[in-house]
Amino acid sequence: MISKIKILVAFVFVSSSIFSQTKSDEWNLVATSRQNYFGATMANGQIGIVTDDTPLKTKEIILNGVYEASPENGISRIVRGIEFLNLHLYINSQEIKSDNIENWSQVISMKEGISTTSFSFKDLAKIDYSILANRAIPFSAMAIVEITPLKDIEIVANNYMIVPEELKEAKSQYRVLKDNQFLMPVFGTTAKTLRGKYTVAASTTFLFDGQTETLKQIGDEVGFTKKLLKGKKYRFAIAGGICTSKDVTDPLNESERQPIFALQEGIDKLVTRHKNAWAELWNTGDIQIEGDLDAQQRVRFALYNLYSFVRPESRQSIAPMGLSSQGYNGHIFWDTELWMYPSILVMQPEMAKSCLDYRSDRLQKAKQKASIYGYKGAMFPWESDDTGEEATPTWALTGIFEQHITSDVAIAFWNYYGMTQDKTWLKSEYKVLKETADFWVSRVVKNTDGSYSILNVVGADEYAQHVDDNAFTNASAIETLKNTIKAATILGEPINPKWIEVSNNIVIHKKDGITQNYKGYDGQMIKQGDVNLLAYPLHIITDKTQIEKDLAYYSEKIDKKDGPAMAHGILSVLYARLGDKEKAYDHFVKAYLPNSRPPFGVFSESANSNNPYFATGAGAMLQAIIYGFGGVEQTDKGLQFNKGILPKNWKSLKIIGIGIDEKTIIIK
Repeated sequence: MISKIKILVAFVFVSSSIFSQTKSDEWNLVATSRQNYFGATMANGQIGIVTDDTPLKTKEIILNGVYEASPENGISRIVRGIEFLNLHLYINSQEIKSDNIENWSQVISMKEGISTTSFSFKDLAKIDYSILANRAIPFSAMAIVEITPLKDIEIVANNYMIVPEELKEAKSQYRVLKDNQFLMPVFGTTAKTLRGKYTVAASTTFLFDGQTETLKQIGDEVGFTKKLLKGKKYRFAIAGGICTSKDVTDPLNESERQPIFALQEGIDKLVTRHKNAWAELWNTGDIQIEGDLDAQQRVRFALYNLYSFVRPESRQSIAPMGLSSQGYNGHIFWDTELWMYPSILVMQPEMAKSCLDYRSDRLQKAKQKASIYGYKGAMFPWESDDTGEEATPTWALTGIFEQHITSDVAIAFWNYYGMTQDKTWLKSEYKVLKETADFWVSRVVKNTDGSYSILNVVGADEYAQHVDDNAFTNASAIETLKNTIKAATILGEPINPKWIEVSNNIVIHKKDGITQNYKGYDGQMIKQGDVNLLAYPLHIITDKTQIEKDLAYYSEKIDKKDGPAMAHGILSVLYARLGDKEKAYDHFVKAYLPNSRPPFGVFSESANSNNPYFATGAGAMLQAIIYGFGGVEQTDKGLQFNKGILPKNWKSLKIIGIGIDEKTIIIK
């Protein structure tokens, strides 16, 4: 067992990235162009703040786990919050706007979870505007402004809030609270979600270094006026928070406590707590690549985003776009369990456990769904929101027929036990495994030869609709049943004989030596890997020759134009395990490069889409590193550390904090 790493080793490189990151290094992504701009997300697992190229403004704020019906079709959608960190800044009565600044640049500090935008305003001042969602304080965020006057100037700084159209009945107020000698100015806005399900409240105040300025309200803005001397830097901050009635009974008053707390703490203490929280994450879970700065940046950016989108003990999960947008309505899919969770599980187990808690809390709704369709056990929804009921738009067949999600959830639970060997936890969560096993026993159909089929499903390859015996669906059901039998054996629970019979007899079809994507498959283009998933992350196909045949066949069938990023991550893992470092590296690069968007390389779902940040793709790319090049393998008895491989242009690969023992892997 290797003890926790306290100091991260830094490697400094010169970048030549295609995203104009001319000053970037392994921890900082730098943009100097605003062309085709796609922002990054400053998030703390509770709130996500998306950066904008417009000075002193955020693009949007996403609230984790808060859903309301969308106006388009009534389907639930994750809620955008009130943008409470925006600033109107005037210098000598001239307003700073998007089109009257120069020398714009933006830096994303992955190490500290801070975005800093820098620019100059005429010959009057240089300005830095930093935003962060406080990692240590879940409902809190702040913007820090530093002004370097090039002449004697007078500034007017006004905080204003933007209320998204989907919120209604917005009301703003400014008041100065007093407790003995302490004056506490608080500016806030409250609103209702579209159909009144929740109240959303955001509150702010200004923090100053040294002398406190007098704040004034002008219309829907609150701010101050200050004369600055040439060359003397001046710093202030907008600090506050956003709360909803989903999380607290009284969101208005709780949101006001956020800036009041900030006033007593001050800028530096708040920032220090935030940085320390991020440092703890990196110290216990990091990936270091020597010899390839571009890969290092992208891998660490993937880790940064996954870490940003979930909190330990929050009982929340991660949507495909994390907290970067309302993409896919912010619903929870198999993207979590199959694509993001495996990397989080070994890097940050407590974050992974939160994703499982989310499912466990909604087990009853999964049982209800099974009952609705005439099955037993638990049938998890393809798209899940805060209710745990099916949230897929009614026109999409996936909501009813993409049933492998039930196995994806169960397998994630078993893998948590496999890594931790925590029997107490397994006993408390065994019901999830049992109910999913009972579902499959009720779902299969017995054939005349005694085998079992699963009919009429949408496969992991979603181009395969209304098919019978989809390879991944059937294989994941087998694995779910066998894992449940193992769990029952460990716990001394009764074993349903049907679990054994069905798991031993579900069919996986073959044709000409190739595992069939589904019964009757005849070479059609596939959306993404399906059969290949049977070798990893499943353990259904273990024969090396069969794995090689299926890889060679299906890697050419994947939709090269619109296929999502995830498939190449899986192919990379499999080729790495076969010892083919060239093909493993080729698919690793394909897992991110065509899907990267300027200026920071945020993931989009496919080469032809612009919907970043696609956390699902980030998870798949990280699996290529951890479970492919890194040689890590999930087993029933804990993590197994096989010999990894190193791409020829890398000098070394170091993975810090693997598993509950926080092991370090070094491959040279």
